[in-house]
Amino acid sequence: MSAAAVKLSRELTIPDIVAVARGGSQVRELDGDTRERVEASRHTVEVALARPGARIYGITTGYGSLAGTRIAAPDASRLSWNVILKCATGTGPPLPEDWVRAMLLVRANSLALGASGVRPVIIDTLVRMLNRGVTPVVPGKGSLGASGDLAPLAHMAAVATRAPGPEPGAGGGGDPVAFSGEAWFEGRRTDGASAMAAAGIPRPGLEAKEGLALTNGTTMMVAGAALQIHDARRLLLHAELAAALSLEALLARSAALNPALHEANNQPGQIGTAARLRALLSGSGLVDADADRVQDAYSLRCTPQVVGPVHDMVGFLWGRVEASLNAVSDNPLVFPAAGQGAGEVVSGGNFHGAGPALWLDTLGIALADVASLSDRRMFRMLTPELSAGLPAMLVESPGLHGGLMSLQYTGAALVSDNKTLAHPDSVDSIPTSANQEDHVSMGANAARHAHEILANTRTVVAIELLGAAQAVYLRRRGPDRLGAGTRAVYEAVRKCVPPVIEDRSLAADVACLEAAIDDGTLERAAADALGDLWAPAPL
Repeated sequence: MSAAAVKLSRELTIPDIVAVARGGSQVRELDGDTRERVEASRHTVEVALARPGARIYGITTGYGSLAGTRIAAPDASRLSWNVILKCATGTGPPLPEDWVRAMLLVRANSLALGASGVRPVIIDTLVRMLNRGVTPVVPGKGSLGASGDLAPLAHMAAVATRAPGPEPGAGGGGDPVAFSGEAWFEGRRTDGASAMAAAGIPRPGLEAKEGLALTNGTTMMVAGAALQIHDARRLLLHAELAAALSLEALLARSAALNPALHEANNQPGQIGTAARLRALLSGSGLVDADADRVQDAYSLRCTPQVVGPVHDMVGFLWGRVEASLNAVSDNPLVFPAAGQGAGEVVSGGNFHGAGPALWLDTLGIALADVASLSDRRMFRMLTPELSAGLPAMLVESPGLHGGLMSLQYTGAALVSDNKTLAHPDSVDSIPTSANQEDHVSMGANAARHAHEILANTRTVVAIELLGAAQAVYLRRRGPDRLGAGTRAVYEAVRKCVPPVIEDRSLAADVACLEAAIDDGTLERAAADALGDLWAPAPL
């Protein structure tokens, strides 16, 4: 991944998000043109605020169902801080730090597009937090996904900014002026003001519109989706590696991978999965070893038809999420005039997370099916009636030793958990704010659930890799008869997990394989043997 600094622009990518959120890549502060665009947007807010009797949502009115309440222009700055205070109501375990760092970058980029009316210093502060390693503690629960991700973003904004007026200093307690949330800095969790002071980052006092601009948007959903889509694409490739090793272990028929068969179905993802499986299995002495078998069970024979469409879907979602990384999901939006006019401040609904909710639901459902297919192959390898001669529970002395029996229990539990988590959040809504906000997306719930499904599916794939390697080990001369790609994968698995000769805890073995999936060890092993199998970009 490039070590070059990431620029706030209309061309932010998912790899940029990953580079900053996980790789520590720096983010450039606003350059000349972008800074001018932001300043023009801010000027439009100030001109609008100066108009006598101006009535502008969230600037000189209350929020939500209180939009009919007028706010005097001198109180607009206090209103900006109050939205942070009233929305910082999140609960539950904090989001992972990489997710919060992604949120900081996504919000900074959205504000830098120049339609939110904030001062450049607000964006500069978010960028400095990323570059110096201040990560807000953001509770994971409490967002409805419309009006944006209010609660998570309020916890983030409380660290980055402060009440208008003199700097209150570090601390918090019950003083609403001194409230600063919490943050991680240099391995310590402390109040936000202390973390920012330690990092040498001043917290700007909020002015009119800025509190709303920081909290009103789909940032938690979109940032989470960017990381999850990236990870899902990598996980799909590893699901194919596991499937190929299982096809070897179960002496599968190669006819189901015939290229003509897949081209006849005219689905790019399916065609790609079948091609990769053929490459991984090339030269195998195990595939087709059962000459009497006519065809395999669906979990073997239909792997391209199940995994391939998920590749197609991830490719589509990749494009939608990258579009959202470069979008303004605020309300109201601020449009400076082209010339010397006053410009416009327009109320709308770009904060609504219906799109991200649907995308994240779709991702979770698709990954749940990948896990289900993986578990069925694992089950077959453990069952003598289905495994083409492998010993029960994949251990040489079944009975005295239980082998991999309980490992499949773990996989089955996770597959079942996925089925519950995959219930679509986007079909749910509950009216809020005295029915002014009468339809919400629940997209933040979808983001959390997709994140859990992704983790569960990673574990299920790791379990299959362990089981398939054990099954190959138990075949006569099994490792020597593997295909060119599967042999490389098998050897990489073996560096992590030795054969199971007698009962032992396998928890650490599974964790080692999960880490190998995350860091690309197995993928690189296959690529070293066969060349790069994967397209440089999503389908």
